[in-house]
Amino acid sequence: MRNPPFLSIVPMRDVFASPIFSPVSSALITYGERIKQADLLHISAPASLEGVLALGQLEAACLDLGLKYRRRLYTPRHHLPRDAPPAWREETKGLTVIADVEEATWEVGDRLESDHVHLVPLNTSIEMGEKNRRFSGALDPVVQAGALAAWLAPNGRRVRKMRPYISLGLWLRGALDASMDPVHTTMLNHLKEEGTVRIIPLPEVRAPSPGMIPGLSERQLKRLSKVWATMDVDQRSLALSELLLPCLLEKDLSTPRLEELVWHRMVVGDAEMDLASQAHAVKKEWPEDETASKLYASTLLDEWLSSGLLKSSQ
Repeated sequence: MRNPPFLSIVPMRDVFASPIFSPVSSALITYGERIKQADLLHISAPASLEGVLALGQLEAACLDLGLKYRRRLYTPRHHLPRDAPPAWREETKGLTVIADVEEATWEVGDRLESDHVHLVPLNTSIEMGEKNRRFSGALDPVVQAGALAAWLAPNGRRVRKMRPYISLGLWLRGALDASMDPVHTTMLNHLKEEGTVRIIPLPEVRAPSPGMIPGLSERQLKRLSKVWATMDVDQRSLALSELLLPCLLEKDLSTPRLEELVWHRMVVGDAEMDLASQAHAVKKEWPEDETASKLYASTLLDEWLSSGLLKSSQ
């Protein structure tokens, strides 16, 4: 996988100006002020892909601003007894920032005042379509962390490298397994319009991760990719419909997620692998063992901060 060009000349549009952030922007900006003023930050998240995605955004801002911080990857809930409390803790010195990606979705008004910064999924809504229908969704801690990072360091070199990944937490959430996710769609459009990512169909991805779509013939996909450039819109639509027909009989993938995987692949620059494929490849080799999982998460995060690419060892 070749390194994509970093988007140093692409201006980041203010995510807080998006309607989906209107219920929470003031609270997150207050968090940002506390982070900037802290003498020491303790940034915590579970040792999971979602935890890494949130921590990467926050650490990038800290590094760009020269803020003193410590990282902690704590035990995910699936490694704990069912009745055990979450494994995060508030440190006695400095400001604790917790990206609680495993928490259930909260109403904005249910947030409690505390001495620490606690990022949890928050309900929001947006009007979409010609009839301006209102749809509900959730802002996950990854996209919140990305918005905070851009607010803290709008011209930061590392923040810009991590920018394409701020919607990947939304992609990994279960909302797309049931219906269209308006928050994910809105963020996708935001990143596309500012030039951070390109949105392309599956046949245009040069190196998609195999096995993401149950029932898909990888051989037929490669054949279609070779002739894709010579086809018109109708031919492409028909060819994709034929390719995906067996996939519609599979129960492991919802129709909304299938449509995203086929028509809306997020690619940075001229990278060979799209972002969803990167996440899929990483999750496939994530260790089951608790200790190995923490080490893997820490190594993955270090490499991501260094290269701007979320990649597995393969």
